[in-house]
Formats: sequence, C-alpha cells, structure tokens
Amino acid sequence: MADSSPDVIAVVPAAGIGSRMQTECPKQYLKIGNKTILEHAVASLMAHPRVAHVIIAISPTDNWFASLPLASHPDVTVIAGGAQRADSVLAGLNVVQGAQWVLVHDAARPCLHQDDLARLLAITETSKIGGILAAPVRDTMKRGEPGKNLIAHTVDREDLWHALTPQLFPLELLRTCLQRALDEHASITDEASALEYCGFHPELISARADNIKVTRPEDLALAEFYLTRLTQTETE
Repeated sequence: MADSSPDVIAVVPAAGIGSRMQTECPKQYLKIGNKTILEHAVASLMAHPRVAHVIIAISPTDNWFASLPLASHPDVTVIAGGAQRADSVLAGLNVVQGAQWVLVHDAARPCLHQDDLARLLAITETSKIGGILAAPVRDTMKRGEPGKNLIAHTVDREDLWHALTPQLFPLELLRTCLQRALDEHASITDEASALEYCGFHPELISARADNIKVTRPEDLALAEFYLTRLTQTETE
C-alpha cells in the first residue's frame, strides 16, 4: 500500500562561515571521505522516501556550492540565505510549495541515523505542533559567573536535553513563529525556540548522541569515525 502521509520539505541553512573551525572554507564544505559535510547531511535527509525536496540556503558570496553535484540535483533548490540562521530558514520556508510539514537540519550534522529520522517523521500522524530530535544531558552541568571563568553553581541536569536536528514543524506554524520572533527581536537559536517564544511546546524525540554538529577542528575526526560506523551498520 502506498504511503498516504504528506510529503515533507527539508530546509538546510548553510550560509554560515564556521569561523571556529579555523579553515579556509566554511565547515560545511570540509570533506569526510569523498563528500563534503553538507553532502552527507543532505544525503541523510533524501534517503527517507517522505522527504520530497531539499532547499539549501547559502551565502550570496558562496564560492563552493556550485562545484558540488548537489547544485544540479533535481530534488534540490538553492536560495540566498540571510545574515542569521533564522533569516536563512525563513527564506527557505517562503519558497516551500506542496508540503504541510518542514524539516530543518543543520548543514554541519552529517551523522543523522535513519531510525531517528523515521521516529521524528512519525509524529506528523499525532502532533499539530511538531518536535525535535534531542539527547538527554549526561554530564554534570555548571553555570559560570557572568564574564568570568569561574563556577557559579551546578545546574540540575534532570530534564535537560541537548537540542539536535532535524527539527520538524508544520510549515505555516513555523513560518508565523519565526517571522514574529524576528520582528520582535527575540533571541532565536533554533527553530524550536521560535515556537517556544510564541507559547508552543514541541515534542522531544530521544535520539542518538552521535548526531553531532561539526563546529570545532576535533569534531571532524569524530564525525568521520561515526560516519564509518554508520555506513558499516547500514550495509550489514
């Protein structure tokens, strides 16, 4: 029987410069094996049959994307991103057509597992708000003194989660919340925070902690290790 679930469009904000990586190109264009981090991230989305199309928001001064096979992929649309993540995501949402739900995924998260993605997409059958992949905090958390490298106090880690991506929301709800948050100059660090700002409570979908975001040089080797294990698991 054919899947009657509505198609999902993915938006990948990839306009950042990734200055913490200390490299000549943005981190999403660093290679793991024979693919860039961005290509790994997009491939993980397109591997699921419900993801009908991927919109990638890049910097207007991007000199790397055009050389990738993604640039001519029939299921990929590239647009100009904005100054901030929220601006890039909103630009992507404004060109989405034919979908009720939108996935937003970090361009620098190449290690997404298909089982996590499937469990996130499954909430479209029961939720009107959406949700995010997240991992429970395992480490002891410290709050620092403002402006100082000193411990203020230990933070209770119970009910604390690391927010991951993809994050999945109804298209119109996410667009409305992001636009309001931007108009009111709210602090928005991910898509869920825009919904929170507007009074909504997205679901937390427990996911694997190895869905890491490559932000520092040491993350690259770790992502390569995880991707190698992931590939081996999927081929067994």
